[in-house]
Amino acid sequence: MDRAGHPDRRALLAGGLGLATAALAGCSSTSAAPSATTAPPEAQPTTPGAAFARLMDGNERWVSGDLQHPDRDPNRRQFVAQEQKPFGSILSCIDSRVPPELLFDTGLGDLYVMRTGGEAIGPVVTGSVEYGPMTSGTPLIVVLGHQRCGAVAAAYKSLRDDKPLPGNLQAIVKALQPAYEQAVRDGGADPVETMARAQVELTAADLRSNEDLAPLVKKGALAVVGAYYSLDTGKVEVLAGAPS
Repeated sequence: MDRAGHPDRRALLAGGLGLATAALAGCSSTSAAPSATTAPPEAQPTTPGAAFARLMDGNERWVSGDLQHPDRDPNRRQFVAQEQKPFGSILSCIDSRVPPELLFDTGLGDLYVMRTGGEAIGPVVTGSVEYGPMTSGTPLIVVLGHQRCGAVAAAYKSLRDDKPLPGNLQAIVKALQPAYEQAVRDGGADPVETMARAQVELTAADLRSNEDLAPLVKKGALAVVGAYYSLDTGKVEVLAGAPS
């Protein structure tokens, strides 16, 4: 009986091992499938025009809600872990409603982002903006102001009423004073909005004529764009400097 039973047991064991092996093979092939079929990262734009088009396409998706959420997965994280080459540098406000990566529908490793109150600028901020174009050939800078900017409103009121703001907030006021003076000259129904737009245009013009960035702009390797974001619609409006 024992001898007669052994082949059956061996057959059962062999069959069980065969099923287990097949199951493991199936699991292995299923788990490997995503890496085998994942598309390689999209090449970053290398010209001002292409970089600008990529940003504005992303903003159109943001406005419509048809988001792609590109470059936001573990594969992308690993791809940029050792080296980055962002295609754009954005100087925007600290406002919580204006995150550049979201409103341009971009992801990890796509943008250098500097954020200050009212896009106030100084030596450290200027150096940070210069970093991408001067060290890795980033072809686009965008100065991005926005609707109902609290920093601009506070600076406007401080300058209008000649009442300094406390602490280092006064440094923001000082940085925005040229925009205030232009807004006073230009007038308009909403002087704070006028000032906010003036701040974008003045800052973009200063960067465009910067002694280190101007040569890159002149030879067409860099564009400096002034833009304005609507909190109501999500749309980015170009004010000046769009590459052709």
